[in-house]
Amino acid sequence: MSRYHVKDVALAAEGSARIEWAQRRMPVLRAVRERFAAERPLAGVRLAACLPVTAETGVLAQTLQAGGADVLLCGAVPGSTRDEVAAALVVECGIPVFAIDGEDEDTRHAHLEAACDHRPHLVLDDGAEVIAQLHSARREQLGGVIAGCEQSATGVLRLRALERDGKLAFPIVAVGETATKRLFADRHGVGQATVDAIARASGTLVAGATWVVAGYGPCGRGIAGRARALGARVIIIEVDPLRAVEAALEGHRVLPLSEAVIEADVIVTATGSRHVLAAHHLDLLRDGVVLANAGHSNVEIEVPALRVRAGDGGLQRVRPGVDEIALGDGRSAFLLADGRPVNFAADSQPTLVLDMALACHALAAEYAVRNAAVLERSVFAVPAEIDREIARVELGALGIEIDEQTAAQRRYVASWGLEA
Repeated sequence: MSRYHVKDVALAAEGSARIEWAQRRMPVLRAVRERFAAERPLAGVRLAACLPVTAETGVLAQTLQAGGADVLLCGAVPGSTRDEVAAALVVECGIPVFAIDGEDEDTRHAHLEAACDHRPHLVLDDGAEVIAQLHSARREQLGGVIAGCEQSATGVLRLRALERDGKLAFPIVAVGETATKRLFADRHGVGQATVDAIARASGTLVAGATWVVAGYGPCGRGIAGRARALGARVIIIEVDPLRAVEAALEGHRVLPLSEAVIEADVIVTATGSRHVLAAHHLDLLRDGVVLANAGHSNVEIEVPALRVRAGDGGLQRVRPGVDEIALGDGRSAFLLADGRPVNFAADSQPTLVLDMALACHALAAEYAVRNAAVLERSVFAVPAEIDREIARVELGALGIEIDEQTAAQRRYVASWGLEA
């Protein structure tokens, strides 16, 4: 491929305006960028990032570049690319971008190859796609990679499996497991964005509807909490007994999916697994049910089974991003965003929480570079002080002050004896 592959560089002006709008609402990443520009902690580092190409990610890419990195960006999460942002990064920043909204699988694979062709020292990933490519088809490059940072919980699970098999070739910072990511980006960001995207795309009234949320991890908790706050009746589907108990004690009904789908007006998957809503559930769905996915990949809903059920008529587009599937017996279901993450497809992610999550990614990249020589080939957490620093800056941006421990209190909590 050429030095970039975007839809239309003529969209650059529009993309620059979107990036500027996002940057004004991202105080944490702005602060990181100012320090990076002064200290250049990533100087000489070739960095390949496979992330959703949004305005907020554009601010991250500029931050990494300000820190001295030679940045290449390719798109992750199908349906998340904003073509105008991709164009702006190419034209205004000189960053090679390989991402087009709606790209087919062949193009998507070529974009991953372009990320590997950059011969990165450091990989920032979302779904472990570039990292997986390096560990499979591009193994000759593994010796040149000093570390990786993984944003999604799904990607972290894949990389832990690689570690268990003894095949992980370089250290991984699990950005997806930080408090910043779980508490803010997942619960508040994905939670709000998913409910908002479903309501706007489908025209569904949340109040009074029965929402079935598959998965009660951080994203599922956020979706369930916001749907219930707007008046929905929420049913939780879980395979983990601890999370199921948590959901029940927080006031949600917990049922097997085969029972819950009979009542569902809206079904949302947020599990990180595949075929959660599968072919054998289709005969149980109510007429008019809305189907959406908020998990990382587009395999949580078995979309091929829906296409088979739709028959020769196929999926009929009835609203932007909404396809109707005839289920038989006069019933229809409505699939949003072709089963891709609906929160990204609708561009509903709140900038404030993305600010914290992406700042964590930038600081994790800095940490990985500075400590690459001593880090083991394993998946490990972002240091807690990075999370606290992000929260501290965000509190300042929000105009919130908190107390500090006194010296006596610090001595007390640090001592094993009662006399402290």
